[in-house]
Amino acid sequence: MSDVSPAKDFIAGGFGGVCTVVTGHPLDTIKVRLQTQPTPPPGQAPKFAGAWDCAKQTVMKEGFRGLYKGMAAPIVGVSPMFAVCFFGFGLGKKLQAGEKTNAELSYIQLWNAGMLAGVFTTVIMAPGERIKCLLQIQADAGSKKYAGPVDCAKQLYREGGIRSVYRGTALTLMRDVPASGMYFMSYEILQRKLTPEGKSRKDMSVGRTLLAGGMAGVFNWMVAIAPDTLKSRFQTAPAGKYKGVGDVLRHLFKEEGPQALFKGVAPIMVRAFPANAACFLGYEMCMKLLNWLAPGW
Repeated sequence: MSDVSPAKDFIAGGFGGVCTVVTGHPLDTIKVRLQTQPTPPPGQAPKFAGAWDCAKQTVMKEGFRGLYKGMAAPIVGVSPMFAVCFFGFGLGKKLQAGEKTNAELSYIQLWNAGMLAGVFTTVIMAPGERIKCLLQIQADAGSKKYAGPVDCAKQLYREGGIRSVYRGTALTLMRDVPASGMYFMSYEILQRKLTPEGKSRKDMSVGRTLLAGGMAGVFNWMVAIAPDTLKSRFQTAPAGKYKGVGDVLRHLFKEEGPQALFKGVAPIMVRAFPANAACFLGYEMCMKLLNWLAPGW
């Protein structure tokens, strides 16, 4: 295992994160709108029949730019977030390996290192997610309360201080800690399985890196989808509607049933593979470039 390099992790992780957002944001917008659409009155159909219908309505009303609503917030937060995320994973591996720098960690050790990365990223992720979700649903609600991510952050702070900006942090932790464990563990396992016999992961082809990264994203969202739905509901609800995560869950089960936890699963899974394939490919390519330009850095 190589030494952790915060500078390299920051640059490579940030580049991988930008690749993720640009590739996956349109489907993320669809996911949030499906998760937060109002419950229809008895006998009436929901506003969106599914992911494809949501995409069509969004493009018809707002153009293709509507699919990229709220992208500025995750783009701004994505470089430090992914930098901290990949650094946290590397640090978690190093702490568990100790002085055995070339030790191959067990699956549970990889899971633990990934969960540490999830804890690290929540400080940046929670406010960015809240702002993103509010911007994504405001056009669908027929009003424009926020002019953009900065204006949204200012209004949230004026309305409730820093607690309002960080609303939903506990739910973000509930989503990201176990999901990040699955994310990094599955990527590392697939890297090991896909590495040609007698060669190192540095020799992995682009196709195999894309496959490992894409599947890691799918496994990540298999763990994250239910808490992500609760998070989206809580962060976009009017202040005071829910007392906490338990209250969100009770309302959701009472009004829509447990299947509502998996609303938006179609666009999530369609997005997960290409977005995370792009992330890990961008990260690995950037790391190779950095190692070539500054091997001792």
